Amino acid sequence: MKILVTGCAGFIGSHVCEKLLKRQGVFVIGVDNYDPYYNVKIKKDNINMLKRKYPNFEFIRADIRDMNVINEWKPKKIIHLASMAGVRNSIKNPELYFDVNVRGFIRMLEDSITHNIEQIVYASSSSVYGLNESVPFKETDQITKCNSPYACSKMSMELLANTYSQLYDLKLIGLRFFTVYGPRGRPDMAPYKFLTSIMNGEKFKKYGDGSSMRDYTYIDDIVDGILKALDNEKEVKCEVYNLGNSKPVTLNKFIKLCEKVCDKEAKYEEIEEQLGDVPVTYSSILKAKRDLGYFPKTDLETGLKEMRKYLLTIDTKKLNYTYN
Repeated sequence: MKILVTGCAGFIGSHVCEKLLKRQGVFVIGVDNYDPYYNVKIKKDNINMLKRKYPNFEFIRADIRDMNVINEWKPKKIIHLASMAGVRNSIKNPELYFDVNVRGFIRMLEDSITHNIEQIVYASSSSVYGLNESVPFKETDQITKCNSPYACSKMSMELLANTYSQLYDLKLIGLRFFTVYGPRGRPDMAPYKFLTSIMNGEKFKKYGDGSSMRDYTYIDDIVDGILKALDNEKEVKCEVYNLGNSKPVTLNKFIKLCEKVCDKEAKYEEIEEQLGDVPVTYSSILKAKRDLGYFPKTDLETGLKEMRKYLLTIDTKKLNYTYN
């Protein structure tokens, strides 16, 4: 079976590809444009690893807004993970985020109609809940409180998925990821920044008083949820699922756990919360448990230990992130 994975060089995408490529009879076509939002060497290293280990992997460097991959390779299913990432940067570049995330998704949907794609699993985000005050966040909640262009672009993708599913009978499953972390994680995210700063004896920025809460979810659990959605044989036309750990922790507790894992004290500068920040993310995963059999297994301390092991194997000072 041919499966197209967009965003294959990124954090989640590279892990998804690796898991798929271990399956017998699966050929993965990976697409990525090496966007320089963070150090491109990280992405190139991910691709080189996949090419080295798996002969059933084909990499194509392309932009989702103008790629011709679906027409050329005619995959059976698509896992669409490519997008412009980062809430804060979307506030600076809203037009770019809508151009890539929304127009790129439309291009994929149009090509999928032409070539009778069997199923599309696509990445949404917990950001669509925005300033929602009802916790835990449920898929049935109104998503009318987005507070960043990034969140709005992901909400737009969900609306488009629903529209195209009704018009053309496409099978689409959207997954709202909650603060994903782990080995090969994005260097602009708190788990990477905090762990590397503590390990290197450097100071990091702590936004706010530490009372904000995040539902940190380990990469292996996220990949498991993505593949369970891909393998889902139920009569699902268009659905959205939360993929989280459903165990939010405060920023202060998260820092304490990072200190414990590193056996070193953190140094940080406390500054004001930034535009686009939300006070809490907290997933209800009852729907994903029921429909997909999604049961996250990795607690936060265990996941941070695994991430630290990985960080010890790379030069984190050279692989720094682009945006602050």
